Amino acid sequence: MISSFFGKTKPINYIVLAIFLFLFYFSNVFLGLREQKINDVIPFELLTFVVLLLGIFIINQMVRTEKITDFNSYTILFFVLLVTAFSENLQLKNAIFTNFFLLLALWRLLSIKSIRNVKHKIFDASLLIAVASLFYDWALVFLLLVFVVINLYDRKTFKNWLVPMVGVATIFILTFTILKVNGSLDFFREHYKFSLGIFKTDSFSEVLNVKALIYILFALAVAFVVFLRLRNVGGGKLLQLRVIFLAFVLGVFITLLTPADESPVLITFFPASVFMANYFEAIKKAKHREAILIICTVLSLLLFVLQMNH
Repeated sequence: MISSFFGKTKPINYIVLAIFLFLFYFSNVFLGLREQKINDVIPFELLTFVVLLLGIFIINQMVRTEKITDFNSYTILFFVLLVTAFSENLQLKNAIFTNFFLLLALWRLLSIKSIRNVKHKIFDASLLIAVASLFYDWALVFLLLVFVVINLYDRKTFKNWLVPMVGVATIFILTFTILKVNGSLDFFREHYKFSLGIFKTDSFSEVLNVKALIYILFALAVAFVVFLRLRNVGGGKLLQLRVIFLAFVLGVFITLLTPADESPVLITFFPASVFMANYFEAIKKAKHREAILIICTVLSLLLFVLQMNH
């Protein structure tokens, strides 16, 4: 029933997931209030929720437009299940905003496959990555993804290699101007520290908890199986999946550079969801698909409840 319902791309799928996410997001907010008053947090929490919801809408449109998966809603379903399972990440507002801008950047990069308006898309993606870095400094490493895409699709045009610097410079100049007017130029020195958190801790568990480690290893295994299945297919989809896999690796890299209680593991959820959706599509028997989705849903809810009782 679940697999057949989300096996389509109707608006009702998005609405159901939006309601599901709303319930769990604000349950997380209310249970974590402590001494804060609800009126003080609701406006910002609503803004953050809308950004998270827009991110899911972007994911839905991206996989349909770029044909990364078949025409279904499995990607956004797995994304929401991951958000629910890692509900502690909902407290990291910067991670949600970073994820939003990185999704937009990745969409622009994936759309380069058409070889139309390549410079504009490279500029947009670089600009969006620079905006994402205003929330997490290490988000700038996603510029590597821009250069990889240039190399894949249009490496012979020399100007393409210069465009990313222009995009980043545009955001930094605008940010500098705004901070200068407000007398807050210390932001650059305090924010862009590029600290190596993994080397400043006594225990690996301070960087990556057991749940996140199991998730990353599982996602890597699923990606490996998907690539193994598609190795003889070739074509645009395989190239796009390689770009998405690199986005996952970069997301894991950023996750490892921050302590577990600040880790933006959320930015890896979209690439992981894409590979999960591709793996799930290859399962032929409806009963097996249904059983897997039920297990994933129950596990996600169980992890949410355990986190709430933590």
